[in-house]
Amino acid sequence: MKHAVTLALFTTLSLSVWAGPEEDRTAFVQFFEKRFPSIALEEHVNGAYALDEDKRKQWEALESGFPPYEDAVFDGEALWDESFANGASYSDCFGDSPAVKQHYPLWDAERGGVVTLELAINNCRESNGEKLLDYTDYAMVALSAYVAFESRGEPIAIEVPDQAALAAYEEGKAFYYQRRGQLNFACSSCHLEMAGNKLRSERLSAALGHVTHWPTYRSKWDEVGPLHKRFMECNDQVKAKAFELQSEEYRNLEYFLSYMSNGLPLNGPTTRK
Repeated sequence: MKHAVTLALFTTLSLSVWAGPEEDRTAFVQFFEKRFPSIALEEHVNGAYALDEDKRKQWEALESGFPPYEDAVFDGEALWDESFANGASYSDCFGDSPAVKQHYPLWDAERGGVVTLELAINNCRESNGEKLLDYTDYAMVALSAYVAFESRGEPIAIEVPDQAALAAYEEGKAFYYQRRGQLNFACSSCHLEMAGNKLRSERLSAALGHVTHWPTYRSKWDEVGPLHKRFMECNDQVKAKAFELQSEEYRNLEYFLSYMSNGLPLNGPTTRK
């Protein structure tokens, strides 16, 4: 009953037309502080492993050996260092350091939309006359895995700079709380309302920190994959329409979730079931 009351208060605040992004984030954090008082906020970057001690030990053993995302990181570094046909490289777009993931996704006023890291990589390629990468392409995943690895420890720092950005943020927020599909589930149904509970044999992770560890190697995929692939999978699981990778819907959703995790350290790539 206590959790139901807390959830009702949180939902009322988070969906209020008067609440801005920072008010939303404060309510988001306070909700999880109250729901999991013994879990440090930064622990939520470890997803369900912050809430399940036995599975955490298994996960830590895998991470301490030869984690299955290592090859993607090494390959991504090689791709990052390659020069384009015109002599430029990714450094000419992103700066000398690849540790930039904490700033993505960001609002691009000129383009009039949210730009994720993957979209920024393709924008860089396009501006230098290179062929765009498919968002499921291994090269794209490897590049983003390398940037994520180099950005480890950096606190997420997402900004909502103007009214147009706020509109995109609000669309992502609405998507997160909207029920959909034959099962009538919202993202928040599992990762806010039921966070910490078990669904079949799996512990449901808290929404806080969900964006920190991507791209991720998932054993059920047997490969490293991007966050939007997980969004698609979640939509499929509730028997709802899945949008395309890097669709406006998923970019706005990532924007909202990333802002909710502002201040948390990046720790990707990593492994998940």
